Amino acid sequence: MNQKQLQSEQTKKKIAEAARALFVQKGYKATSIEDIVRTTGSSKGNIYYHFKSKEGLFLYLIEEWDREWILNWGQSVHLYKTTTDKLYGVAQQLADDDLNHPLTKAADEFFHQEEKTSEVESRIAEMMARHLEFNQKLLQEGIDCGEFGPNDTERLAVILEALFFGANQLSRSLSPHKTRVLYKDAITVFLNGITRNKLTESEEE
Repeated sequence: MNQKQLQSEQTKKKIAEAARALFVQKGYKATSIEDIVRTTGSSKGNIYYHFKSKEGLFLYLIEEWDREWILNWGQSVHLYKTTTDKLYGVAQQLADDDLNHPLTKAADEFFHQEEKTSEVESRIAEMMARHLEFNQKLLQEGIDCGEFGPNDTERLAVILEALFFGANQLSRSLSPHKTRVLYKDAITVFLNGITRNKLTESEEE
């Protein structure tokens, strides 16, 4: 990276950090480009050069959040011996993120807004694809080591992501304790299902 590229990247990070503080303080909708201009001292043109729009800037912060999450997971994954343990570990880390990450409220506003540009929709789709790939690799690991039986990991990855998404939405109205229990229970249901084993039923009779 040459000096000009380095300066450009530093400017981009400076704008993003200042905007992040505003989004945390005021929320997504209440933060305007003019607010970011005043806080950073950068021109509106400079902000648009780096991020194209307020949406693009916020998505950059969400993508940074995703990268931080993966980094944190990489630092803690060694604590879990089995894939089952890892699934519960993922659920715990997601619950803690829902409860503690400063951008959670602003992200709720952002993702529930009605209108999104095609570029934003595309980047959200890319982010979702990364989530599904993460889920799929983790599930495949469990199959490869014989912990889980053969199955369609692509389909299961989608189901797992849907459970996480549902837990994320419901957690807003729950206490911290109930949020953590919800995520844990989601993994339990995912792993065990809700249909009782027929052999067990016969034995009970």
